[in-house]
Parts: sequence; structure tokens; C-alpha cells
Amino acid sequence: MSASSSQPSVPVLTIDGPSGSGKGTISAAVATTLGWHLLDSGAIYRAVGYAASMAGVDLSDAAAVTRCAQAARIVFRAARDGGQTRVIVNGFDATDEIRTETCGAAASAIAAIPAVRNALFERQRAFRKAPGLVADGRDMGTVVFSDAPCKVFLTASAEERAKRRYKQLKEKGLSVTLATLLREIEARDERDATRKVAPLKPARDAVVIDTTALSIAEVVARVLAIARAAMPALDG
Repeated sequence: MSASSSQPSVPVLTIDGPSGSGKGTISAAVATTLGWHLLDSGAIYRAVGYAASMAGVDLSDAAAVTRCAQAARIVFRAARDGGQTRVIVNGFDATDEIRTETCGAAASAIAAIPAVRNALFERQRAFRKAPGLVADGRDMGTVVFSDAPCKVFLTASAEERAKRRYKQLKEKGLSVTLATLLREIEARDERDATRKVAPLKPARDAVVIDTTALSIAEVVARVLAIARAAMPALDG
């Protein structure tokens, strides 16, 4: 995969981190504040997992999953009421389905397939458009936008991340247990950190923020301060 870009002058802020670290919420808030585009790369992998499931593809069949990644039609559609962005996969609204734990596990599994990552690389790079991009994921700063002028890596204890996920799912009326979520998060951390291709880790030039004891507002403020220090033009 090449790190070249057709629009290298467009600034990118990458926000990476493990599941439950808050990167999705923080990325959306920062993008809104800056008036920049937003890339939720995890949603793309989840969408491919959803497409593979709908097609009856065995996730252990790397070639079949790769073909699915190449063919999947994934569209992010802004909600008319200003609510949650809808994710349309092969013509179906999969917004709710891709946020399930099952789809998250599928995303983690297929993300370990090099050919799948290659198939989705340019699709993610295409989100780099003026005036700027906030890219949320696990390898945004290390691989996809390695030339980004500002990189942040969010983390939090596994226990705190499990509590956050538990609260989210209970609010949706789903039956879950904290112990099960903790085991799933720890297992996913292990898979993501030890995979051979693009393992989860901070970029060498990333600023690491532990969000365990911080509020959303506090993390957003820190990320914006880091971005403005790295890219003075934001205050121009």
C-alpha cells in the first residue's frame, strides 16, 4: 500500500485507539468543531463484515472476503434530521446492524486479512478532501494517513471501556453482561495488537491520551489543543 495521496495539501487529524476508547465520539465532535470531513474507518470494516454475512461468506475464507470487500457498495448518508449518519450497504440500511458486537468481532477478524486492507485502502484515502479530515480508526496514523500532520491515540483501561460499552448497549435495550463485554474487549485488543498487518499501536509521532478518567468535553478540548498546536493555520 502506498502512502501517497492525490491531495497531500489537505490536512488530516488521525484519532486511533482500541474499542471503547471514545475515538468515535471524540472524532465526530472534533470534526464538527473544525468543520472538517469525518472518516469512521471502523464502520467500513463493519460494513464489509455485514456484507459478507448477508452473502453467506465464511470469514475464514480470505479470498471470498476480499472479493466481498472489493464489491461491497458502502454509502454514508447524512440523516435529514441531523441525527446519526446512516450506513447503506449494498442498498440496505445497516446502521444499527453494524454496531452489534457480532459485527464488531467480524470486523476485527477480516481486518487481519492483508488483501482486505489493500482493497479498502484507497477507499479510505478518498475521504481526504478540503478543508480537512478527521480520520478515526486503528491504523489511520500508522498506515492510511501516515503523512498526517497531527496524530492522536486514545486509550483507556479495559474495565472502563467495558463499562462504556455496557451503558451504550443497555440504553439500546440489549441484554448484555459486563463480564462478557470485558472478555470480548480483551480478546479484541489481543487480536488487533498482534495481527501481522497494521497492528493496533500508536504512531511514533502520535500524542497518547488516556481517557479513563476524562469527560468527553475534556478529551475534545485536549485534541483540539493538540491539533491547533500542530497546525497553526487552524487559528488563522
